[in-house]
Amino acid sequence: MSAGVRERGPARFLLAMTTLAVLAFLVAPIAVVFPLSLSSGELLTLPVPGYSLRWYREFFTNDQWLLATRNSFVVGVATAIVATLLGTLGALGLFLGRFRGKALLVGLLSTPMVVPVVVTAAAVYFAFALVGLNNTLIGLVLAHTVLSVPYVLITVLATLQTFDRNLLKAAATLGAPPHVAFVRVVLPSIAPGVATGALFAFPTPSDELIVALFVASPPQFPLPRQMCAGLREFLSPTIAAAAVLLIGCSLVLLALNEWVRARATARTRSTAAAAARG
Repeated sequence: MSAGVRERGPARFLLAMTTLAVLAFLVAPIAVVFPLSLSSGELLTLPVPGYSLRWYREFFTNDQWLLATRNSFVVGVATAIVATLLGTLGALGLFLGRFRGKALLVGLLSTPMVVPVVVTAAAVYFAFALVGLNNTLIGLVLAHTVLSVPYVLITVLATLQTFDRNLLKAAATLGAPPHVAFVRVVLPSIAPGVATGALFAFPTPSDELIVALFVASPPQFPLPRQMCAGLREFLSPTIAAAAVLLIGCSLVLLALNEWVRARATARTRSTAAAAARG
């Protein structure tokens, strides 16, 4: 056995152990909520005294938790629709437009991604106070849209970098109006990016607490705000049950995102293969 092979053995072992340590560090806090959600006790304590589905039943029968779930879903769907529409149109304008300062404009549109959320939430609160949108579902949707649009914009803009502009010229030459060219030529090409952006925007109301603290009152509480209220008032394991359900939704969205990416990759490969055969 050569010296190089002997040296790679310990290095690989060290790399594997480091990877496992990082994985445990990231996953362990999340894994703790699973036994807590099945606790038969009244409080969030470890070890659990026994196991029961009591707190899942509490979640699905309690009016406050059901209202928070409904709010998260409604706001999530509305945010995904509005943010996807605005982000896609903005990405198309930046891609097709030819003007100076485009990079600066992209940076300005992306500021909600880098500015602390509490700063954005405070700014949204004072702006919405002027027009009476605080403590309304519409205000909550618009506030989360502010945070979600940059993700859609960047995702779609990255997808557009592989789009061939000559296809639009060909469509115009054949007499297709701009809206027809967009629907039949551009949209199918950027659909994976649009879908990914929408998947990023949808869960925002379910994982963003700061905005809800500023602009929502109890009738508009999404799940994170209801969980925060529960932690302040009583340490019920229902909070852990809600956390497990949110983790499950996140895993489903990740699976959908991977499915969309795999479909897009397979389509690109099939198109390239067809072009090569032609």
